Amino acid sequence: MRRYLTFSVLLLTISAVTCAIVPHSLAQSSTEGVQVITVTAKKYEFDPSPIRVKQGTKVRLNITATDHNHGFKISPFPDGGDKSGDPGLVFSSPQDCTKIEKGQSVTVEFVAQKAGTYSFRCCVVCGFHHHAMKGELIVEP
Repeated sequence: MRRYLTFSVLLLTISAVTCAIVPHSLAQSSTEGVQVITVTAKKYEFDPSPIRVKQGTKVRLNITATDHNHGFKISPFPDGGDKSGDPGLVFSSPQDCTKIEKGQSVTVEFVAQKAGTYSFRCCVVCGFHHHAMKGELIVEP
């Protein structure tokens, strides 16, 4: 009986250690090579702004609306750049206006292929100063 109890305690200890280690390892591998940036959208600003990333980086923006419904829209072309050529931001899924419900988060992923400044804005009317809710993504060479 004592041997069974010792074996059970050992088995439970190994299980607990495995459960504590494995999720952490999986979380790291899923974001390996990706710059994850947490962004909040609230009346009438995005934080942080500006957002700075290096050219060639895969970027994941985790955007949370804290006070109202908001939206996120960014052009794939740098400000003042040629819009007929290849885009500077290459998105993992089609982009238009990404809607963010109050208290919820959305993820926007892209590769920052060209240096430049990319303006983004709220694309869901969120109040009187909605038009001023803007931010910048700066892709540095």
